[in-house]
Amino acid sequence: MHPTARILALIVGLSTVSAYAQADLSEAFLPMFMPLPAEVASATNELTEAKINLGRQLYFETRISKGGKMSCNSCHVLEKYGNDNLPFSPGHEGKLGGRSSPSVYNAALHIAQFWDGRAPSVEEQAKGPVLNPVEMGAPSEEFVIKVLKSMPGYVEAFKAAFPGEADPVNYNNFGKAVGAFERKLLTPSKWDAFLKGNKDALSAEEKKGFATFAKTGCVTCHNGVGVGGMMYQKLGLVKAWPDLKDNGRADVTKNDGEKAFFKVPSLRNITETYPYLHDGSVKTLEEMVKKMGEYQLGKQLSDEEVASIITFLKALKGELPADYIKAPKLPESTADTPKA
Repeated sequence: MHPTARILALIVGLSTVSAYAQADLSEAFLPMFMPLPAEVASATNELTEAKINLGRQLYFETRISKGGKMSCNSCHVLEKYGNDNLPFSPGHEGKLGGRSSPSVYNAALHIAQFWDGRAPSVEEQAKGPVLNPVEMGAPSEEFVIKVLKSMPGYVEAFKAAFPGEADPVNYNNFGKAVGAFERKLLTPSKWDAFLKGNKDALSAEEKKGFATFAKTGCVTCHNGVGVGGMMYQKLGLVKAWPDLKDNGRADVTKNDGEKAFFKVPSLRNITETYPYLHDGSVKTLEEMVKKMGEYQLGKQLSDEEVASIITFLKALKGELPADYIKAPKLPESTADTPKA
């Protein structure tokens, strides 16, 4: 039997048994999930302390942006669970981006980056917003490297992070350093303790919430270590999403069959990463859960079911790595540090 068919068969079974059996049978879905690792390893980007420390500095660096005011942290605020809680983020001139800024926490686990999956890794994603004319607005890769090379502190930091390279201060290494830092932006929660075997980590109501989440069919798309982020899905799968104008993944693949397909969001820290969807059009988690039931699953969820699912979702809120995300001291500018 196809894996999806097995999932759906389990969902149907859960919807037809008693409440006691539902809670028990929901454990059949647990193998679809995994606890967070300590870091997200990369075969092409070794995680070293020097590289991570450089990546942290670059994440907070504003001088590589046009006007010198924007950094990665401007839109993906680490102290606010990796986003700014705005439908669209303002760039260096105050102009708004075309899609809502997703959280950087746990993002390295995802199948790809951006809502449409156009970047295969966090390393590649990190290089995009810096040059985006609406976002950070740097005029070119060459400008970014000129700024970084003007500061001896960065020259030394790149040498330490990429030893043995003749010219380590380059744009690909910029992406690798930021990516290395982001590969440890992970937020373990009580859900992870539960998955590791501590059955008391979740309350009875949270376990019931997971059973509701499972039997409703949410697990079909929201699974894996990220509780989402592992596949693309059509927005409006069983009922057309109203007034949807964004082509989603089709603009990347040029395949009309992928219109309205987006990367399935991770549900980790979902209570903190409002507003929801690619366009930030849904303000509350209650509304989002109801809409997912209606448009993705063809179900009208009761208020009790919505509340139960949200009780489980709250258990996915993890702890921020406070020491890891502290803003670092940045290298000092020099007289010849250029400005865009």
